[in-house]
Amino acid sequence: SPKYAQVHGTVKFYKVREGVLVAAEIAGLPHKSVPCAGEVFGFHIHEGNACTGNASDPFAATGGHFNPQSCPHPQHAGDLPPLFGNNGYAWSSVLTDRFTVDAIAGRTVVIHRRPDDFTTQPSGNSGEKIACGVIKKL
Repeated sequence: SPKYAQVHGTVKFYKVREGVLVAAEIAGLPHKSVPCAGEVFGFHIHEGNACTGNASDPFAATGGHFNPQSCPHPQHAGDLPPLFGNNGYAWSSVLTDRFTVDAIAGRTVVIHRRPDDFTTQPSGNSGEKIACGVIKKL
């Protein structure tokens, strides 16, 4: 987003026998340089297919969490573990069987400013969307 223009990285999705391996490498995340102030960020696949929006939500077109089975939060197919910042950098991988690579191609992956609380409906109270990317199948 314009407010967090320094955030950049890649999220890759690999089809494996057990499901999909999600690997994220993100840099330029907001961070504080004091002890015990590590940043944690919400991380989701959203149903929308564009990283566009308006002044109050630069990524409004991402829509809600990807949730084809209409499950309650945090059982949405697009709910992923949070990203733990390390001086502005995060690396994460997770194996999931909640979606296929084909099902998410063309959708969006979003990083939120706050961690998902895994309770609040419908989106985990994870705050503003600070970064977005459209998932492309190669």
